[in-house]
Amino acid sequence: MRIYLKLWLTTIFWGGAFVAGRHVSTHLDPFAIAFLRFAMASALLFGLVWRKNRRLPRLDQAQILGVLALGTTGVFIYNAMFFKGLSLIEASRAALIIATCPAFIAIASRVFLREQLGRIRALGIALSILGATVVISRGDFREALAGGIGPGELLILGCVANWVVYSLLSKVVMRRLAPLTTVFYSVVVGTTALFVSACFEGLGENLRRVAPLDWVAIIYMAVFATVIGFLWFSEGVKEIGATRAGLFINFVPVFAVLLAFLMLGESLTKSLGIGAAFVLSGVYLTNRTPPSVSRTAQ
Repeated sequence: MRIYLKLWLTTIFWGGAFVAGRHVSTHLDPFAIAFLRFAMASALLFGLVWRKNRRLPRLDQAQILGVLALGTTGVFIYNAMFFKGLSLIEASRAALIIATCPAFIAIASRVFLREQLGRIRALGIALSILGATVVISRGDFREALAGGIGPGELLILGCVANWVVYSLLSKVVMRRLAPLTTVFYSVVVGTTALFVSACFEGLGENLRRVAPLDWVAIIYMAVFATVIGFLWFSEGVKEIGATRAGLFINFVPVFAVLLAFLMLGESLTKSLGIGAAFVLSGVYLTNRTPPSVSRTAQ
């Protein structure tokens, strides 16, 4: 049960990142925001790794390739596509596309990791995705999907693909590497790549524009959305599988709307309540495993 609480809190932290990101993005350029967030996260993760091991864990060649792939997909490419995609399409459309992550994670886990996907779990996945869709589209699917698929949509679909790869690779890499070590090295890899991009974007000028509230937002994203969020999500993938852990991503838009209501004064709608009910039902069905199956899996 403890891992489920961590995954719940992770979705709250990631939902809050939308609020924090919305504020800071009005003052700074996207690569600068991403670099500052992950640079701070790298320093914090280094402290955690050093405290636990009193040294930096040594990696063999296969592990090095694994964390390089994780940092490239889940940190660098994901953020590059995400921010560029958001410059071309509305945030609601982007969020609607990203909400399909759990479905693709489940399918890919079944194909590549041979994780079981019965009828009940399939129904749960469908319900949770439907709920996230209702929340993000505010109950109007036709309006949310109007306009066809353009470069922005393709970039956000690229985000989905990269997060699927990140989730599945995490499962494989963490068979021989602890979640904390995995997250630390992958974040360092991604941060290094983001630094180069931020420099081309004008990092020095961005630093001169950072206001006190911007630092608060960046610190929040670094500590809660990145360090704690990535670590707990990785623990979830290792303990209950990529499919079940990935399903919790559907709660991110729900909590993003709730936190926007509490912190930004945005209005709550009927679609939020309906969507949340679908998401809750989907998570319950997907994680409802008969006792005999649960003991066998352990």
